Amino acid sequence: MSEGVVTETGVRARTRRAILDAAIEKLTKQPSATLADIAAAANVGRTTVHRYFAERSDLIDAISHDALDKVSQGTRRARLDEGPAPAALARLCQEYFEFGDVFQLLFTMPDLVTRPEWQDESEDDRSLLRLIERGHAEGTIDPAMSKEWLLQLLWALLYTGWEAVQEKKTPKHEALSLCLRSLEKVIAAG
Repeated sequence: MSEGVVTETGVRARTRRAILDAAIEKLTKQPSATLADIAAAANVGRTTVHRYFAERSDLIDAISHDALDKVSQGTRRARLDEGPAPAALARLCQEYFEFGDVFQLLFTMPDLVTRPEWQDESEDDRSLLRLIERGHAEGTIDPAMSKEWLLQLLWALLYTGWEAVQEKKTPKHEALSLCLRSLEKVIAAG
């Protein structure tokens, strides 16, 4: 009996993920997309979408939390406390680059990042700021570049890379390589 429950839970998780992924893709291109549009993109019925997300606002909330989860996953995998600060920052850039679809949506629908869960400084934010401070102290990151400036610069570089992939059809590996090269040059001390 418990196998059926596990399977159902797995199916539910996959269906929910498919709806979220379709919503991210659809809303990035068409911010006014309806739940019916998203259901079609996810290859599920509209009632299925409503079963998981009763209202459009519930789906938007889920996307917002999914984006925050991805930030946390990427930050953990980047191992910001290991090695020289520029190398850790490059790892973070690589990790975040993989989530371009959801971050593109954040830029397309800026009201997502005005939600309460985005307003407080997170542990991920603090980890990144500590990394930049460490780079300043080590002399491996230009001290003239403030923490806040570098944080905004990182997001701008990532956005430019994602935009190149989406709009200009730049190969993903090339766009990432350009992001990393630009980051290296900008943060270089001395």
